[in-house]
Amino acid sequence: MLVLLPPSEGKASSGRGAPLKPESLSLPGLTAAREAVLTELVELCAGDEDKAREVLGLSEGLRGEVAKNAELRTAGARPAGEIYTGVLYDALGLASLDASAKRRAARSLLVFSGLWGAVRVTDRIPSYRCSMGVKLPGLGALGAHWRTPMASVLPEVAGDGLVLDLRSAAYAAAWKPKGEVAGRTASVRVLHAPTRKVVSHFNKATKGRIVRSLLTTGAAPKGPAELVEVLRDLGYVVEAEAPARAGQAWSLDVLVTEVH
Repeated sequence: MLVLLPPSEGKASSGRGAPLKPESLSLPGLTAAREAVLTELVELCAGDEDKAREVLGLSEGLRGEVAKNAELRTAGARPAGEIYTGVLYDALGLASLDASAKRRAARSLLVFSGLWGAVRVTDRIPSYRCSMGVKLPGLGALGAHWRTPMASVLPEVAGDGLVLDLRSAAYAAAWKPKGEVAGRTASVRVLHAPTRKVVSHFNKATKGRIVRSLLTTGAAPKGPAELVEVLRDLGYVVEAEAPARAGQAWSLDVLVTEVH
């Protein structure tokens, strides 16, 4: 099973670890594309601070993020699972998983990123600020920048098992499963049951709880239909829609009334 996650806007500090080693990151087929983004982002943020803030869509209160980006090559690095924070990652609670669940997380979780493309939770990265919606002056829109290398690398990473897609729309644009891979992909929305609308907190927290449930129970559904049954056994209310034709993903709606 491969689980595709969005990153978090907020991130923990880099800390005092050894600096980034780009060649050590998983998915080496993305190395050249990562280097291109990293180089332009560092140069942009080391130059005109106001321009960098405008390009990155940062408010005055987040001006410090520009300086942080300028130092990405020398800043300390930590496992991505420690860098990403926020509602989804709080609910997932990687640090509190037992050893077996942590091993499953290391194998199955893939976090998408405007800067790195995609990383494993064990990959060591510095804290940064660069969303997939950014359009760099040289490279252009990052979603488009990542599509070609992702199309080459991700099908192999997906293997022959279930792909559980929990990404937000901006990150889903960087790679859309196609063909046979799409047929074993389940794209999940979380809806507030009374209104049947997506509510940010419900959506993020429930996705984190779903992933934690799968990791802690050791569930290993082989395809979308089996995933539906697993989630229902875990107590989730799930509505599933099989693809109308080959080459499309399954659509799963998880209905919730409240999140604790």
